[in-house]
Parts: sequence; structure tokens; C-alpha cells
Amino acid sequence: MSRNSRVHRNWERLLRATLQREQLRNAGGGGRAGGRLAGSGLAGAVPQSLAKTTNIDQILQAADDIEDEDPNVARILCEQAYTMAQNLDPSSEGRGVLQFKTGLMSVIKQKLAKKDGAAIDRHHDIERLWKFYLGYKRRHRVDDIQKEQQKWRESGTFSTNLGEMETRAQEMKKVYATLRALLDVLEVLVHDSADGLGGLVMEEVRKIKKSDATLRGELTPYNIVPLDAPSLTNAVGFLPEVRAALSAIGYTSDFPRLPSAFELPKLRNLDIFDLLEFVFGFQKDNIRNQRENVVLTIANAQARLGIPVGVEPKIDEKAITEVFRKVLDNYIKWCRYLGIRIAWNSLEALNKSRKLVLISLYFLIWGEAANVRFLPECLCYIFHNMAKELDAILDSSEATVAKSCTSSDGSVSYLREIISPIYETMAAEAASNNNGKAAHSSWRNYDDFNEYFWSPSCFELRWPPRKDSKFLLKPKKWKRTGKSSFVEHRTFLHLYRSFHRLWIFLFLMFQGLTIIAFHKGKINLDTFKVVLSTGPAFFILNFIESCLDVLLMFGAYRTARAFAISRLIIRFFWLGAVSTFMTYLYWKVLDERNNRNSDSTYFRLYVLVLGVYAAIRMTFALLVKIPACHTLSDISDRWPFFQFFKWIYQERYYVGRGLFEKTSDYARYVLFWLVIFACKFTFAYYLQIKPLVQPTNIIVQLHDLKYSWHDLVSKGNRNALTILSLWAPVFAIYLMDIHIWYTLLSALIGGLMGARGRLGEIRSIEMLHKRFESFPEAFTKNLVSPQAKGMPPNRQATQPQDMNKVYAATFSPFWNEIIKSLREEDYVSNREMDLLTIPSNCGSLRLVQWPLFLLTSKILLAIDLALDCKDTQFDLWNRISRDEYMAYAVKECYYSAEKILYSIVEDEGRLWVERLFRELKSSMFEGSLVVTISLKKLQLVLSRFTALTGLLIRNETPELAKGVSKAIYDVYDVVTHDLLTSQLREQFDTWNILAKARKEGRLFSKVSWPRDPEIKEQVKRLHLLLTVKDSAANIPKNLEARRRLQFFTNSLFMDLPAAKPVSEMVPFSVFTPYYSETVLYSSSELRMENEDGISILFYLQKIFPDEWENFLERIGRSEYSEDDLQDSSTDTLDLRFWVSYRGQTLARTVRGMMYYRRALILQSYLEKRYVGGVEAGYSGIDYINTQGYEFSSEARAQADLKFTYVVSCQIYGQQKQKKAPEAADIALLMQRNEALRVAFIHVEENVSSDGKVSKEFYSKLVKADVHGKDQEIYSIKLPGDPKLGEGKPENQNHAIVFTRGDAIQTIDMNQDNYLEEALKMRNLLEEFSGNYGLRPPTILGVREHVFTGSVSSLAWFMSNQETSFVTLGQRVLAYPLKVRMHYGHPDVFDRIFHITRGGISKASRVINISEDIYAGFNSTLRQGNITHHEYIQVGKGRDVGLNQIALFEGKVAGGNGEQVLSRDVYRLGQLFDFFRMLSFYFTTVGYYVCTMMTVLTVYIFLYGRVYLALSGLDAAISREARILGNTALDAALNAQFLVQIGIFTAVPMIMGFILELGLMQAIFSFITMQLQLCSVFFTFSLGTRTHYFGRTILHGGAKYKATGRGFVVRHIKFAENYRIYSRSHFVKALEVALLLIVYIAYGYTNRGASSFILLTISSWFMVISWLFAPYIFNPSGFEWQKTVEDFDDWTTWLLYKGGVGVKGENSWESWWDEEQVHIQTLRGRILETILTFRFLIFQYGIVYKLRLTGSDTSLALYGFSWVVLFGSVMIFKIFTFSPKKSTSFHLVMRFVQGVTAIGLIAALVLVVVFTRMTIPDLFASALAFIATGWALLCFAITWKALVKSLRLWDSVREIARMYDAGMGMVIFGPVAILSWFPFVSTFQSRFLFNQAFSRGLEISLILAGNKANVQT
Repeated sequence: MSRNSRVHRNWERLLRATLQREQLRNAGGGGRAGGRLAGSGLAGAVPQSLAKTTNIDQILQAADDIEDEDPNVARILCEQAYTMAQNLDPSSEGRGVLQFKTGLMSVIKQKLAKKDGAAIDRHHDIERLWKFYLGYKRRHRVDDIQKEQQKWRESGTFSTNLGEMETRAQEMKKVYATLRALLDVLEVLVHDSADGLGGLVMEEVRKIKKSDATLRGELTPYNIVPLDAPSLTNAVGFLPEVRAALSAIGYTSDFPRLPSAFELPKLRNLDIFDLLEFVFGFQKDNIRNQRENVVLTIANAQARLGIPVGVEPKIDEKAITEVFRKVLDNYIKWCRYLGIRIAWNSLEALNKSRKLVLISLYFLIWGEAANVRFLPECLCYIFHNMAKELDAILDSSEATVAKSCTSSDGSVSYLREIISPIYETMAAEAASNNNGKAAHSSWRNYDDFNEYFWSPSCFELRWPPRKDSKFLLKPKKWKRTGKSSFVEHRTFLHLYRSFHRLWIFLFLMFQGLTIIAFHKGKINLDTFKVVLSTGPAFFILNFIESCLDVLLMFGAYRTARAFAISRLIIRFFWLGAVSTFMTYLYWKVLDERNNRNSDSTYFRLYVLVLGVYAAIRMTFALLVKIPACHTLSDISDRWPFFQFFKWIYQERYYVGRGLFEKTSDYARYVLFWLVIFACKFTFAYYLQIKPLVQPTNIIVQLHDLKYSWHDLVSKGNRNALTILSLWAPVFAIYLMDIHIWYTLLSALIGGLMGARGRLGEIRSIEMLHKRFESFPEAFTKNLVSPQAKGMPPNRQATQPQDMNKVYAATFSPFWNEIIKSLREEDYVSNREMDLLTIPSNCGSLRLVQWPLFLLTSKILLAIDLALDCKDTQFDLWNRISRDEYMAYAVKECYYSAEKILYSIVEDEGRLWVERLFRELKSSMFEGSLVVTISLKKLQLVLSRFTALTGLLIRNETPELAKGVSKAIYDVYDVVTHDLLTSQLREQFDTWNILAKARKEGRLFSKVSWPRDPEIKEQVKRLHLLLTVKDSAANIPKNLEARRRLQFFTNSLFMDLPAAKPVSEMVPFSVFTPYYSETVLYSSSELRMENEDGISILFYLQKIFPDEWENFLERIGRSEYSEDDLQDSSTDTLDLRFWVSYRGQTLARTVRGMMYYRRALILQSYLEKRYVGGVEAGYSGIDYINTQGYEFSSEARAQADLKFTYVVSCQIYGQQKQKKAPEAADIALLMQRNEALRVAFIHVEENVSSDGKVSKEFYSKLVKADVHGKDQEIYSIKLPGDPKLGEGKPENQNHAIVFTRGDAIQTIDMNQDNYLEEALKMRNLLEEFSGNYGLRPPTILGVREHVFTGSVSSLAWFMSNQETSFVTLGQRVLAYPLKVRMHYGHPDVFDRIFHITRGGISKASRVINISEDIYAGFNSTLRQGNITHHEYIQVGKGRDVGLNQIALFEGKVAGGNGEQVLSRDVYRLGQLFDFFRMLSFYFTTVGYYVCTMMTVLTVYIFLYGRVYLALSGLDAAISREARILGNTALDAALNAQFLVQIGIFTAVPMIMGFILELGLMQAIFSFITMQLQLCSVFFTFSLGTRTHYFGRTILHGGAKYKATGRGFVVRHIKFAENYRIYSRSHFVKALEVALLLIVYIAYGYTNRGASSFILLTISSWFMVISWLFAPYIFNPSGFEWQKTVEDFDDWTTWLLYKGGVGVKGENSWESWWDEEQVHIQTLRGRILETILTFRFLIFQYGIVYKLRLTGSDTSLALYGFSWVVLFGSVMIFKIFTFSPKKSTSFHLVMRFVQGVTAIGLIAALVLVVVFTRMTIPDLFASALAFIATGWALLCFAITWKALVKSLRLWDSVREIARMYDAGMGMVIFGPVAILSWFPFVSTFQSRFLFNQAFSRGLEISLILAGNKANVQT
């Protein structure tokens, strides 16, 4: 074989096999539904640069398709494709072009030779291609089909033919695509030839271009409705409301004439969007996108009012007005706020067309605004000016272009002229934030840009916008452009400023309670005068807040509104003056109090002034905050006096106006907080404040106390520090314990509300069985639309029994589809599906037929009762009827047997059946059944009848027919001769007709095999009813299936809005942002083993064994091994999906969300059946048959009109270019889900003539075409890189223009959904019209179910905590507190409301890191209303490993730290009424403040105790006073401890358990959690939240942290845990341990060590939890072999030198450098320095406690300790001196180190022997020096630049390494010791994976990596 031949063969194999199967291989073997995978074959290898501008990919796709029909024609197409590629890129500069052309040429060369080696004559290529074209058209009947379609189009009778047309749609689209490619190649080959064959070809081309719109129309890409070209295979366009909307946007005579040069559309009618495109230069794809958006919006609005009728349906003006008001509502409010005239005169003056033009204009402005969409009022400004321009143009006779969008060269572009200048300014500001590291105050974020338009001064920008305006001013180096009206300075002071009313209230209450306590609880005039000291305190605290306003506004004074600045100044001077005056006045009151002869003039004046001020404040509070007075407030705005003081009292913003609720709602949350206050202040007074009064009085009176150290600050201050150490921890708990009371009361209220909402009524499978009979009625009343509630066509209900059957008939198709979905998801087996399925109940059987799982074994039990019966028929039936389902089973068995026998026998046999059952009925009527038949023989009859049904369920054969005849005769024989009494037996035996037939052998000789569907169903069902003996309690066995069915059936009895028909429901979109997470697990990932030898597949097989068996059964591989699955590509793909559906993957999310479409198709399909009934040709059986409903064109059209799913895959374009497996998997998802749309950012690089590379960004939307390839629907150019802020909200923003509908549900890519929940979506959407207060809902909160809770105990803790938050917690926040924000992604947004107000999230860098919650803030501030609904749920994945959980909690805590600085939190804190503000605070940032206070309490308490211990005051005071206020300290520390270990966190969780699981299960779950060390986990989480929240406010650094969403069962190495938790937990834990040791060593107590233990137990628990939780919850954390490996890895990491490019995970030095990055600002360094000084107390105190120093308290002693410390450091330097730096005197250094070591040992021995120094003193000194050394280390790190300049950095690094080595050993030691004992590792695995063990899992095998079990 020649070399060239081998090359050709290799390229053929590569292009025809490898390329064709590249994605097939990634996908696991191929898809069943999609045919060939996306991008397969030659067409899939076309580079993006070629496919973008030519149809090369279509030509090569056609070559692929016809390869088998005619290889020569395929070769011609390939040659043409190569020619086009060569002409387009002759030098092959594009990415991948050279490889593509080389490979394609190799394929062509091989095809130029025939198999026999003869050459191919290429001169007849055109003729061959033309003949193939004609033959291809003829074979596929293209001309005939086009004639039929033309006939249908002319007749307008689409509805009856759509199903037939859609059957051929997919095939015909492929045919059209191939024909078009063939014709395009022919046209190029013949050129302009007019002779012969060329003439024929060109004539065909002209024919196609002129008249055949179908060919192009079917291939024109569209999203939902084919608007750009007619399509007869898409039913959406034929819906009357859509046709009416298309007619409404048509171009009418009212509009100006378009210029003759304007190119008119060829395949559709001219419309208003063409006018807007011409006038303003909008992009074509923006026009196409918004044309569909407007059409669907109007069509759906019309459908809500009523489906239009008539040949030419019209849109009601009411529908257009409704859309107009919603879309332009924010614009109208903006105009009114600024006091400017709206762009139109009045709404009444606008006709329908003008309204539509304005709606369309707004959507077009928004659709192309890119990042400017985050600036809603900027869009209002743009719309205002463009609408005025448009108004002038519409009034003219001929349309002209808008001047604002016209450039100097005459071209028209809205993007270039309007959006780009604004974008470029924002991009420049974003670039100046140093990737989020710069201070927020130094650059303008999105909010700053938007708030520029909150003032009339925005019109200084002019129109078109002036490039030199201050708004478009770009930042320059060292020069800020200035903020707008708020500056996000990084400081804790924001907490006081935003919530100053709370702090003032708490401070004043503490002051008042303390005064009363010190006056021994006596309330008299004297006490009252002292209590009035709260007056000056109130004014001073308010003055402090005004000072903060002035201080924190720095950075915005030059650019903020003068109105706002003047308010700050007025308030500052006003409050300053008032504070001074009131303080002076109160001072005089105190003088009068001390002067008994005073006439109390100042006191009366003081009370008068205070009363007047209080009255004024109360008046304005009522006017501004209290809802009942809001109308009066509006009236008062007419008077300047009131207006001025209201303005002083509360700033006026565009947002935040009208934050009030109904009086009844207000009263509810006021009462809620009054109860909390009563509990809190009672507790505070009696257990916190009052017990400290006596000790404080005693300590103040003590004098001349002896200090152990040199006292510097305590002389003459009455032991102020001692009193501070006593009161400080109590005051800290006082500030945070209000959150404890909130938690308790909210849990109680939430539980009561849940019970009232009927949650938890069905909490077990037994309850589901008992109440199943009521489900059909509840389902029909709640989830079925009114038009579908009619009677079945074959029956009219007259009795309750008939109504029950009607309900069951309505319920059955939905229930069966739910069970089918459970089977598809492998939660139930085939057998379980048969038992769970409910019959159609549409047959002639009058009784209701229930699922068999309710009736299993009931017949056998009934027979047992009959056999034991010795009473009457009535008594027997009573016993049977005690079990209602047993009664149903008996009745059904009886009636079914009668009907089956009657239907299969003929002649004499039928007469026997009729007489038999007539006698039985007569006997039952007379009550003598037990006499008529022998009950003892029932078992025998049952066996014979079971044999009969066993034959009838099989397919008919002659042998089976004979067997059935014999079986029937056996039944006859047993019934007649055994069952019946002798009298009846004799009557049957002597019956002449029967006797004659029996004698002649004709009796039952002829059998009619069951063919009627109803009879076949009854036979199968009766057979199962008689044979299945399993208990129903075990069906379904799968716990997830049980949970889902229980929740669904429970929700049927909850308060749901009435369901509208699908055609009238609220349309909605689902929106999922995706970056680079797992889409679908690959085959290699499934089997890739971790270090323990465990693969994902093996793990899941053990975790979900029943689901694995069900999966094998579903794919027909039950008897095969796992390895056999690899033999089939289809099975491999199924396996990949099975695994992916059990992880947190995009595939799982897409499957779940597409259930919405499936549910809508089912509902629409059945509604059509119910409404049509028999009149539409449906029989009773067809009426309920849902087989093939997914293919109903009308139902699918309705679903597509109402539902859209967009996944925003931000980097999908880059993934495709890199041929990443994620891209192939996303393409596979699009093929399997035709309604799935993928949006992504496409980047094009252009090289200019001077070599500079420029990038262009496009927002694209794609779907899968008929070949499985990506089909581009829209491509909208962006002004630049869309990622200016946070990635996720920017990703959402670029793609939100592709969503549709009135609502949008935001779904994260780790979520799931269920078919049964999707059925309730239209009910949920009706909540937007519900009554929830003064305003309609704008966000509907949805319940989440965390599906990752069964993996491990940690996952269970997290799942329970999260479930409690998203259910009970959100329930209370929404009602009665009215402060629910947007916390989770399942929430459903009012789409129009939010896209016209900034979107569904905020995106400013860092400050909006928790982007979701800002949507709630924004919605609330803009007078939205956020509700919560628990009758519907969405699945949610959560982190399952400790490290994942810690990263997630750190991310959330950091996000809350940024929220503290944000303007949204500030405005809500200022503008809410006082009680609503409290609710808002304690459920957002206040939760993290209280968490931090919990930890700080430990520090405050211990540092206070260490101060007393080291100073010697605790001993001195105890000797004098014998008391230190331990009662109050115990109360405070106990409260702190309970919060610390998560008891109060668990209260809502326990309440949720009680509500939804029952009391006993709740108790069991709580005890189990405690045994699994949940308190350790909660204490550890406390540290995580505290660290990240505090550090974010101090230094910033909050960022998105990818936690990973895989299956975490691997062992985490010691070094990795140390890196993650060293600074957040370990250092702090060791600091607390040091404090405890010092306290125990030097503290004084007269009750022994037990007193220390009791007082410090919470602190010790925190130390142990923070140090060892990462190892306790680490799989195999105490396995000896792992421990040894971890030690080696840790020492390697610790000693490895860092360097350029070395990551922190590989080197301690690199990690150490990374840990210091957050300290960047001078303010941060100063704060760190101040905080570090606390470590110096140890050395200062311990020095004076040494026996060596005796009673000496001189400062010289302390100074000498520093000399010793520096000597120790020098010795350390000698020992750590690097040999590499002392090569020349290596031996000298070794000698010096040896002498130093010997000298050091000798010196220590001599000191101990000859002085009073003891061994304990040595340890104490070490502790002191360790703390001081850490302080010096922190100082050095904080002032790194200075230390480096002093050339001390290397020494600092070595000391730091020594500290980390020491800390590591302290932690590693106990872990290593416990690893010696094997039972510890076993116990750890037991409690860590207890949940899995309880379900019969094999985690021990997983952790051991037992390979033998992989094969068994």
C-alpha cells in the first residue's frame, strides 16, 4: 500500500469516523432521540470562521446525508466546500482552517478514484448533480407536498392537518436542507450560463427564489414562533391569539411612509418593527428577538382576557393597555418623581397602534442596552427622549432616521451612538476597581450611574448625550469621578448608621433598666429623674449617627445632589445643637435634684421640651412610617412646613417611597416584636443586669487593692477596668440575645402557620394509603381547570358514587403520568409501577377502581374473614368494610368477574353466567349470601379463577383458547358443585339448556378472547388483584418516591389558587445560569477511581442499590453485569445520564425544568379532550387515553406559547472552540430537549492592518436543528465585554433578553424539579393576582427540598438546616413579618416588573457578590411585594463535605459583610418602620452580627478574666467581697453556649421536624443528630461565619468560591485542612486555649477546679470543635495508614520552598504569602495593629507571676523579659542559619550551634538550681513568649513593606514557619494517637455515614475500597 493511500485512508477514517463520533464518544455512545449528534461528520469539523460567513457546513451536512445514496455527488459537494474554504481563507490563517482543509482534501482525493482504480470523469459533474437533484425531489415528493401545503394555506384549514404535517416535519426539514445545498452548489457551478443544462438550473434557481417560500421558510431559524418566514410545521403561529398579535403589529396607514430605498421583507408583512429599525438603527436580530417577545406578550395578554375568534382575530385594546401600563409603569413613575412631562399627552389620546409602538420601542431599547440594563432609570431617560423623537417622526408623512442615532458618516446605529458611550464609561470605571480589590469609594458602580438619573439635573446630559458631560466622564489616574448619593466605605460603622434606631433603642433600654436596677427596682420621682438621662443620651446617639452621615458621605460631596448635602449639614448642626442644649438642661436638672430647696423649674422645662420633641417625632413617625396615617402624610405634603420637616426626618429617594403595609399586617408584626421585647427585657433585667448591681457597688467601694503587676491605668478610677470586665460579656450577650428570642418565637409562629396551612398532614406512606380516596376530588378541585371539570362523555353523574368516579377518571391520567415519571427516573420498578397505576375509570364498571397497591392481598384477607365467619352476611360485610379498601377490592373482584365471564363466553355459557349472578345478587339483597354459598369453598374458586385470568392476560393462540375453555369449565364445575348450596346446585344441574350443552360438549367450547381495551385492562387488573400478596406498606420501597408522593398528595389539600386553562395561564420562563460546572459525567469519569479505589459509579450503586436495579430493569439488562453495558453505546449513554441525574449536574436541572413543558402538554392535551368530548370524536376510552400526548401539535403549541427555558452558558462558545466535553454534552441536551435554548457570549477576534487584535462580543441564542447541530437563532452585538461586574449576574443579564412571558423562575444549575410539582405551576403563577396586602406580589417564594441529605451526616445537618431556613424561616419572613427577600433560586419573578427595574440581580463588583438577595432588596425598595408558597417545591443540591460547606458558608458570610456596606441595606434600614426594620436586620446582616457577637463574648469574657487573674484583682476582690456576679455571668455564658452549639439554630429545625415528620420522629432525629456530633459541626460553622464576615468588613476580599458539587467521600489530607482552616479556626482556637490555660493557672476561686470547668466549658468545647472538627468529619480521618501519609505530605508541604508560579497547595511559603493578601489598605493595617496588641497582655502579666520575680512589680522587670525574648530570637536565628549561605565556614557554624545548644541547656539548669525559677515558670515563660512572638509576627505581616526594607523578612518567614509547624503538631498529635486504635476509625465511619447505614448502604466498603465488591 502506497504512502499516499495510507494518508488518504487515515484522513478518511479521521473525518468520517473520528470526527463523526467525537461527540458520540463524549456522549457515551449516541442519543436515541436526536439521531446523529451535534456537529457530527464533516459538517461538525467546519471552523467557526468559515461557517460564520458561508454555507459550507450545510453543504458538507448534505454530503454526509447523501453519502450512502450517491458517493459521487457527495464528492462533488465536498469539492465545492473546499473551493469555498480556499477562496474565503487562502492563507489558512483562521483557527483550525489549515487542519480542516488538509483533511477535506485528503477525503476528496480518495473519492476521485473508483474502487477498481479507474479515474472518475469530472466533466459530467454538473449533469450528475442535476440528475440527482431531480431524482431526490421526485423520491421525496417535494412538489406534491408543496402543492398540498399551498392548498392548506389557501383554505386556512390548518387545525385538522397540523398533526399529519408535524409527523413529516422533521424529515421534510432535512430534505429541504439537502435540496437547498444541492441547488446552491449547482448555481455556483453553472454560473450565469443560459444554454442547455445551465439554463435549466438557473430557471430552477429563479423559480425557488421567486415563489417557493416554503423551502426557505422551513429552514429559516426561529425561536418559538416563525415570524420571519412562513412555516406550516409549527402550530404556534396558527393559534388565534398569535395571529391576532401579528395582525396588531402590522404596518398601518397611520404610520409614515417608508423611503423607497428601504428593503421590504420578502417572506412576511411589513410591521412597526421595520419602522423602528429604520428610524433608530436597531440591530436586525434585536428586532427579530423583540418582535417575537412583543407578539407573545400581547398574545398571552389577550388569551388571559379571552381567545379571539373569527377568521381574522383581533387583539382587544384592553390587552394592549394592560401590557402598556406594566411595561412603562416605571417610566411613568420616574417622570412623576422628576416632575417632567411624559412623552405622550394622555393615555386616552393614544390609539392601539401608538401604544404598541411605544411598547416595542421600550423593549428594543432594553434588548440592545447590554450592561446598561442594570440602569433602569437611565433606560427611562433614553426612552423618554427617543419616544419624543419618534412622536415627531410619526406625525410626519415620510419616515426619517433619528438624529440621535445617526453618526457623522450618515449611518444609523442605536448601539454605537447611545449605548456604547455609556458602556465605555462604565467599563473604564470597572477597570479602575483593580479586579474588585480597590475600595468601593474609589469608583462608580452600576448604582452610582443609575442614581445620576434620580435628579432633574440628569437632563443636563442633553440629547443625544454630550460626550463631555460629567456623567460620561471617565476616571483618570489619581482622580476620582465621584460617587452619586452613597459611598460604600469599608467600616463596621455602617451597622450603626444603617440601623441606628435599633442600637439607640437597645442602649436606652439598657440604660433605663440599669438605672432602675441600681435604685433597687423602686419607681419614684427620684428614679424617674435619673431615668430621664436617656433623653440626652438619645440626642447624643442621634448626633453620632448624623456625624457618621457626614463622615461616610466623603467621596460624594462633589457629585451628590446639593439637596442631599444640605440635609446632611442641617441635620448635623441641628442635632449637635439639640444634643448640647438637652445635655446642659439635664445637667441643671441634676443640680436641682441635689439641691433640696430647688423649685424644679429646670425639671419642668426639661420635661416640657422633651415632651414637645417627642410629640413632633411621633407625629412625623406616624406620617411617614405608620400605614394608617399614610393618606394624611400625602395630604401634609401640600404645606411646606410639613414637607421640610418630613424631609429632615427622612431622606427622599426615587426608591424606597411607600414602604408601608396594611394596618392589619402592621399590627401583626408589631405584636410579634412586642412579645419578643417583653421576654428579652424581662430576662435582661432579672438575670443579666440586676445580679451585677451588688457586685458592682462593692467593687466601686473597694480601695487600695493590691495588683500583681505594675499598674498603669487603674489608680483613682474606682476599679473601672474590673467593672468593665464584669459588665462587658453581659452587655455583649444583651446586644445579641434578642436574636435568640426571635428564633424561638419565629419557630413557634412558623410551626403554627405551617399547621394552619396543612403541612405535614400526610407524612407517611400509611397516611397516604388511608387518604388516597380523597385525592381525586382534591386534585380535580385544585389542579384541574374549570373547562376540564366536565363529565365524561359517556356518563352523567347523578349520585356521589358517580361523582367519585368522575373525579377518579379526571385524576387517573395525571397520577399515572406521575408514576411513569418515577419509573423513568428509576425510583420505582416495573412491578411497582403496575401496582401504583390507577385505572382510567372510564369504563362501564360503576364503582371506582383504585390502584392495586391499595388493594393488594385484600381479597385473600377477605376470604380469611369469610372462612372464619359464623355470623350473618351483614356481620361479615361489616368486618370487611372496616377496611374500606378491602370492601373496594371485594366489590371490584365481584363486578369484574361478572363482566369478564360475560364477555368471553357465548350461548349457553352466557346464560349460565347471567343466572348465576342473578341468583347471587338476589341472595345478597335478601341477606342470605352465607346460606346460598359455601364460604369454605371460596379459596378453591379463587384458585380456579386465577388460573383463568392467568391465561387470558396472554396473547391468543389455539392452544391457549382450548386451555381457556377448560379453565372456564373448571370454574363452572367448582362454582356449581362446590360453592353453591345443594338446592341451587340441583337447579343448575337439572337446567335443560345447560345439561344439553354439557352433554353435547358444547358448553364453553367457544371463547371470545378479550379484545376490547376495557376488558383487557380489567383482566390484567383482576389477575394482579388475585395474585399479588405483598403488603402495600412497602410500595413504593424507595424513600425518595415516598417523599415526593407524600408531599404532592399533601399539597392537594393546601390553599391553592384556582387553575386556569393552559391557554389562559400566566406565561413564564425558566432561567438557569451556567459557567463550567459538570454537565454530564463522561464514561471515564464514572469509572475513574479515587485514592481509595472508589469510582463514582461504584459509590452510587451502593448508595442507591434499588435505583440501580430499577435502571438495569428499565434498559433490559437485569441479568447482565456492569461491564456488559459498555458493549452498547445506547446503554452507556443511559448509564451516564443515570449517574448524572444523581449528582448536581446541568443535565439533572434541564431534565427537571423540562417537566414544566411536559406537564403543560399533558394538561393542554387533556383539556382539549375534556372540552371536545364525544362531539370531537373521542370515545370513552380515547377520552382518557394519554398515549402519545407528547406529539400532539396543538398541545405542544400551547406549551411553547406559555413556557420557555433558557440556559445561559456563558462560555459555551469558547468550549466549542476548544472542543471541550462540556460543549458536546450541552449540545446533547439540546438534541434531547427541543424546547431548550442556550444563550452564550461569542467572542470574535479581528486583526487590523497594523496587527492589533480587537474583540467583538455577541450575545447569541442557539437551539438544535434537524441534524442535531447548533442553529443560531439570534446574534446581538454587544458594546464590549459584558463582564464588568460579578460573573453570574452579568451572565444572567446578557441572556435575559431571550426569555419570554410575564414571569421568570430563576433556577441554579444544581437544582431539580418533578413532574408532579410542575403540574402545580399554573396555580402558583395565579398568585401574582392574589391579595397579599396593598401591593400585588412581584416575587413568589418557592419551597426547596435539599436532595443531598442522604450522603453523610454532614450533608444531613446541612440539609436540615437549609430546609428549615427555606421553609419555616421563609414562611415567617413573608408573613407576618413582611421582610422576605430573594434568598433562593426557585423564586418566581414578575418578569416585566423586574426587567424594567434593573433585572433579577445586581452585578457591581464585590459589593454585589451575593447577587440574588439584592433582587429582593430592589423589589422591596421599588414597592414590590415578596410572598412565600409551600404547596410547591423544587429540588436543590447542597454541599456535602465539610470543606465544601465551609467554603459555601464563607462565601455567604463574606457576601453579608459586603451587604453591611451597601446602599440597599442602608435605605431599607432607614426607610422601614421600626418594627419591620428589626425583622429585616435580624434576618439578614444582623444574623451574622449576632453570630460574631457570640464568639466575641467568649473573647470578652476570657480577656476580662485573664486581666483579673494576671493583675491579681480576682483574688483581692474575692477576699474582700466574696462575690463577682457569677449569676449574671452564668446566665450570659449559658445563653452564649446554647447559641454556640447550635441549640437555637436547631429550634426551627425541630419545629419543622415536628410539623412534617411527627413528634416522635422529630425527637428521634434530634437525638440522632446529637449523637452524630452536630453540636461540633454548628460550633465549627459559627467560627467560619464569624471569620469571613468580620474579615470582609475589615479588609474586604469577598469573592465567589467554587465549592465543587461532586460526590465527596474522599479523604482530605491534613495539609489541605490546615491550609483552609489555619487562620479562620486553628489560630483563634489556640488563642482561646491559651486564655483558658492562663485563667486556670492564675485565676482565683474558692470552689476548686470544678468552678473553672463549669464557667469555661463552652469555651473548651469551642476550642476542641474548632481544632478537630475538620478531622472528625474527614472520611478515614483516623485510619493509621492515611495518618502516616498525611504526616509525610504535611512535612513536605511545610518545608517546600515557594517561588514564582508555585501554588499555595504545594508550598507553605506560597500559601503564607497568599494568606496576607487581604491586608492592603492603611486603615486595615491600623486596625490589625490595634487588634494585635491584645497578645502583649500575656507576657506583661505572666512576668510578674513567676516565682523568680517574687513580689517585684517594677517596669524594669518587664523590660528585662524583652531582653530575654530577643535573646531567644537570636538563638533561634543561630540554629536556623542556612548552610547554603555559609558554605565557607560551614564547620564554624556547626561548632557555634553546638556550643550554643550546650550553653543554653547549662544556663537553664543553673537558673533552675541557683534561683527561684521553677519548671512551671519555664512553661509559663514559654506561653508568654509564644503570645508575644505571635504579636510581633502579626505586626511584621501587617507592616510587610517596612519589615522588608529592614531586611528582616526572611527571619519573619522562618519564625512563621516554626509557628505553623508547632500549631500543626498540636493538632496532629491527638489525631495520630487516636489513629492507633482501629475502633476509632470504625466508629468515625459509623457516625459520619449513619444515615446511609440506616438505609442498608455499604459505606464501609466504599471507604475501604474493597475491589472484590466491585466485581460481585
